[in-house]
Amino acid sequence: MARLAQTAGLTEIQREILATVKTFVDKEIIPVAQELEHTDTYPQEIVDGMKEMGLFGLTIPEEYGGLGESLLTYALVAEQIARGWMSVSGVINTHFIVAHLISHHGTAEQKQHYLPGMAEGRIRGAFSMSEPELGSDVAAIKTRARRDGEHYIVDGAKMWLTNGATSTLVATLVKTEEGAAKAHHNLTTLLVDKPTGYGEVAAGLSVPGKIDKMGYKGVETTELVFDGYRIGADKVLGAAPGKGFAQMMDGVEVGRVNVAARACGIAIRAFELAVDYAQQRKTFGKPIAQHQAIAFKLAEMATKVEAAHLMMVNAARLKDSGERNDVQTGMAKLLASEYCKEVTEDAFRIHGGYGYSKEYEVERLMREAPFLLIGEGTSEIQKTIISKGLLREYAARG
Repeated sequence: MARLAQTAGLTEIQREILATVKTFVDKEIIPVAQELEHTDTYPQEIVDGMKEMGLFGLTIPEEYGGLGESLLTYALVAEQIARGWMSVSGVINTHFIVAHLISHHGTAEQKQHYLPGMAEGRIRGAFSMSEPELGSDVAAIKTRARRDGEHYIVDGAKMWLTNGATSTLVATLVKTEEGAAKAHHNLTTLLVDKPTGYGEVAAGLSVPGKIDKMGYKGVETTELVFDGYRIGADKVLGAAPGKGFAQMMDGVEVGRVNVAARACGIAIRAFELAVDYAQQRKTFGKPIAQHQAIAFKLAEMATKVEAAHLMMVNAARLKDSGERNDVQTGMAKLLASEYCKEVTEDAFRIHGGYGYSKEYEVERLMREAPFLLIGEGTSEIQKTIISKGLLREYAARG
């Protein structure tokens, strides 16, 4: 049989891109991931390598200097990068979401202004919905943007920004006064330009120090604080005040495919480490892989890896098609993240005491996998989305 997580129906260009990325991961990421992760060091050389490969422009249309590839290609690239080190995939994830938002919802002027620089990696995107006092209840955000002539004045705090310090463009969801009865119709997406770094990076705009995390290290996670920050009305995404919720949900679906892909990548790596170790480690006179307890565990792990990969690919292809995909995307994110946790834990168990040692890669994977259970919406949020979609499709005809 073929190795796990193979994808049928790819073009020659897609296969070439993935082969190049896999080689890059094996040579440039895996050998240094442990050291960089344990020291919480930003992977600048890896990021520079991704720029040279054109990965920051992977999905950006060719007319703006990008490669014009599909979400499926992006997801498969993210899967490979996460297989090497999940944090590196986080560097490009929010960038891709912002590029998607501008490509699909931006004005002609916004596309021309941002997309060429984003394709080069010169402009780096971050994505901001969450706030300190809320997570999944997006419509309840408190950060406000008050219209003042040709500007908005923004006050409030955003939370959990991946690439909060290294990004130069943040797609930020704020509350505006559109007079709509439904709260989510009063939300607007602003394209916030900012310098890199920490502290007060612009008048009325601050990036406090990075948040220390259990895993997902190397790439920074920050707050973003607005205090009388002035931004031009031309920075409203698509020149469409009040449309921010729908725009952001479109971006979140891209993010959920990415989280599913990252979960697949970690699960693949956990299985690779486990199946290799199980054939080398001997007990009672034979490799532990020859003990039925371990052999069956490997069989279950491989099946979960394959199932998660297939669901992720299906969700990405459906999103590419333009059809409604919230249920399939939610299912892929739910299954892949939960299976990732289970496969990684099984790899940890197979390694025995060595799995608890920082010398072994599986220790890092054990700290990375839990993030995917909550990123882009918890498993419970995915179940809510899935169940609503199912009840919509299977409405009682009584």
